[in-house]
Amino acid sequence: VQLQASGGGLVQTGGSLRLSCAASGFTLYYYAIGWFRQAPGREREGVSCISSSDGSTYWPESMKGRFTISRDNAKNTVYLQMNSLKPEDTAVYYCAAGGPFGPCSKATTGYDYWGQGTQVTVSS
Repeated sequence: VQLQASGGGLVQTGGSLRLSCAASGFTLYYYAIGWFRQAPGREREGVSCISSSDGSTYWPESMKGRFTISRDNAKNTVYLQMNSLKPEDTAVYYCAAGGPFGPCSKATTGYDYWGQGTQVTVSS
């Protein structure tokens, strides 16, 4: 079971990035998939999650206006489209999978499998 996060990079304020979380060894469709981020000196925090029934959640809710989570079952991949990026979005972004048919959770303890992280840097 592996998760591969990719798509990070360096962008200017107001720019966009699309992160990908590709799975191998299991089918993403059956799992809640969360995106988390961790900035230097800060705890890892939940950003968004898509449940096995394709319900989406954002933390905080206001993030929904800039970030969009989606799933491509044919590619076994979950995406996080990030628009209007701000310097405070700078962090390492991780994707994670919870248990089969499990709920979305804002807590890192709600997830069993983690990708390696991809760096997002937003310059001012």
